[in-house]
Amino acid sequence: MRHLSASRSTLTAAILAAALLSACGKPPGGPPPAQGTPEVGVMKVEAQQVVFSTELPGRTVPFLIADVRPQVNGIIMARKFREGSEVKAGEALYQIDPAIYKATHDSNIAALAKVQASLKTTRLKADRYKELSEIQAVSKQDYDDADASLGQGEADVAAAKANVETSKINLAYTRVTAPISGRIGKSGVTAGALVTASQATALATIQQLDPIYVDVTQSSTAMLRLKQAMASGELQKSGANAAKVRLMLEDGSAYPIEGTLEFSDVTVDQDTGAITLRAVFPNPKADLLPGMYVRAVLQEGVKEQGLLIPQQAVSRDSTGKPTVYVVGADNKLELRMIETDRAVGDKWLVRSGLQAGEQLAVDGLQRASPGAEVKVVPWTPKAQAAAASTQAALAPAKPTAVN
Repeated sequence: MRHLSASRSTLTAAILAAALLSACGKPPGGPPPAQGTPEVGVMKVEAQQVVFSTELPGRTVPFLIADVRPQVNGIIMARKFREGSEVKAGEALYQIDPAIYKATHDSNIAALAKVQASLKTTRLKADRYKELSEIQAVSKQDYDDADASLGQGEADVAAAKANVETSKINLAYTRVTAPISGRIGKSGVTAGALVTASQATALATIQQLDPIYVDVTQSSTAMLRLKQAMASGELQKSGANAAKVRLMLEDGSAYPIEGTLEFSDVTVDQDTGAITLRAVFPNPKADLLPGMYVRAVLQEGVKEQGLLIPQQAVSRDSTGKPTVYVVGADNKLELRMIETDRAVGDKWLVRSGLQAGEQLAVDGLQRASPGAEVKVVPWTPKAQAAAASTQAALAPAKPTAVN
């Protein structure tokens, strides 16, 4: 009995000791031990020149456009161009049957010769009567009649000359020519078709595509804001570069040639509240066709001392206001409220809340909290890091010395 009692006492003491150790120590599966000082990637905030640009939607418009229409009636005898080709101003496009116009022109020439011959006789008679009237060999009335006949004959000659000129013009109109140089579209008629001078349907359309216009729209509110920023000195005009315009095509690619801003409309559209801006672009290869949807990037102005920070460094508080973490001289984080102006690429332009020279925390903010001490390392953008990694991978391997 004494042996059994001693065994129970020993077991009880062991259980109590285990419970005491369990209470004082950390149970298995508990939270991990505290980690070291968090590492934060920082960048130095620097003032720099910031060029502001605006991307606006627009459409391409021909530099010149002309509908080809007949100016006389007749039957089309031939089409003298290839659809979709380049034509020069004055180049023949269609030939209308000239027979009736040539006959009219010849008849008018003959009529002119007839009245010119009659005028010669009338003039001689008037000159003779004038001499006779001076010596009173003929009456004054006879001389007046001869002089009036001379005036009528001269008028008949002038009218005949006008008829000849008119018929000559109509005869020339049977050769339908290009009014401007450019690319001609499809033909609206074929040989054998009857055309009239008053018809509404164009025979073809010619468009000059080099250079080409791009019409874009900008809200009147944005234009007023831009003028106010420049008037206050916050923005400055960027000189000759202010008129430069770049173009983004429908597939997202950039048009390789820069254009220039020509003018802005003087009227605000009442329905959209927008102003039309027109830019002109060289188009030597006809890559830009009329009616294409494009996006024009207009350079607005320059801010000389702008602060740009990566967008990933900016977070929002519960009220939606932008905040950042700044690392102080003691390597402790400070939560800072900032005001942003606009996005410039993948960065924010800071209006207030940051100063040049401060260290901005950009990366490694998962455990960030105000006042926390951090280990500072330089921040490298992912694009630069990826480029450096690729360059290192492509670099030739150093030869290994052989002993």
